[in-house]
Amino acid sequence: MLTRLFPALAVLALLTTSATAQPITLRTGLLLDGKGNTLHNQLVTIESTRITSITPATTNAPTYDLQNLTLLPGLIDTHVHIGAHFDNGRLANTAAEPPADRALHDAETANTLLMAGFTTVQSIGAQTDLALRAAIARGLPGPRLLTSSTPLTDATLTPAQIRDYVRKTAADGADVIKIFATKSIREGGGQTLSDAQIAAACDEARARGKRIWVHAHAASAVRASALAGCTAVTHGFQIADAEAQLMASRGTFFEPQTGLLLQNYIENKQRFFGIGNYNEAGFKFMEDSIPVTLAVFKMAAKHRDLKIIMGTDGGAGAHGQNAREIIFRVNQGGQPAMDAIVGATSLNASALGLSDRIGALAPNMDADLIAVDGDPLTDITALQRVVFVMRGGKVYKNIAPPR
Repeated sequence: MLTRLFPALAVLALLTTSATAQPITLRTGLLLDGKGNTLHNQLVTIESTRITSITPATTNAPTYDLQNLTLLPGLIDTHVHIGAHFDNGRLANTAAEPPADRALHDAETANTLLMAGFTTVQSIGAQTDLALRAAIARGLPGPRLLTSSTPLTDATLTPAQIRDYVRKTAADGADVIKIFATKSIREGGGQTLSDAQIAAACDEARARGKRIWVHAHAASAVRASALAGCTAVTHGFQIADAEAQLMASRGTFFEPQTGLLLQNYIENKQRFFGIGNYNEAGFKFMEDSIPVTLAVFKMAAKHRDLKIIMGTDGGAGAHGQNAREIIFRVNQGGQPAMDAIVGATSLNASALGLSDRIGALAPNMDADLIAVDGDPLTDITALQRVVFVMRGGKVYKNIAPPR
């Protein structure tokens, strides 16, 4: 019996391998390559998990005909809190939540982000992200996930202790180090870590081959982060031209938020209210800060050498709406649509250290692709109409509207 079974299994394995080895072809109408270039009427060929060629389309029938859509690289969000969610109408206390409930919420959020066209996200972050990252790598539907695991919030640590924290966090499997160098915007955003503490964290992260994200509102903390060679500054609500120019000259990635973060809190006020600094004073501060964040973004965008990346800081209530940040930057901030798209694709990939794999539509890149209904160069809201999603060569969504 076994002698008859093994040859049969071998044949089945061969057939399965042959079936999975068949290339997938996508016929495009408008193609945005993620680096600022456009192509029309192309045939994109994917083998296994990679793009192998992009050539002018032929009359041969493609696997997927997307010629009435816009094809572009999967979107990237460099700053989410993937574990944050509402439970029973309120922000969940995840520390007290049963692990099984937390895991299911995480899986739901991962799928929501992927269906919205975000094929890579960086979660900043919680230790439970490590298990979710592993589950997605095993095949759970979701974006490629990078995480900071546990962020540094203790401003009483000495520089030596901060180095210990970085070493431990890196050893535990974090992809990126996250430190809080200032207070929350709801508490004024003042600097909390000293320049020496910031420098110690960023220096140790480099020594461990890790990128580092710095939460910083105060201009002084942004300056210290740029001078210390930190990878990215997130927020920067209180900076001026001098700090924007310093970040540009030092190659620091700048991740401002202007179109989703504060708006989401205000839209969900009753679901956050009463938790920590989510009080009347905090909400008043956030409401007053929306025009400030827009002004900071407009100022920063004038510095053409400043690498402005797209990270939403999206948590509970914001998951799946991440493209609102891109849309706001274009429609309210005056950023050219192509620049905004590049910021959410190839530039973000560079900030994540993955520019050789994702963020661009080109041969040898990972097949992380989305198609949207409409032309985002003329109507940026098309990024909210994602009808096709492929990650790593696997199609997760295909609901192209009839024509």
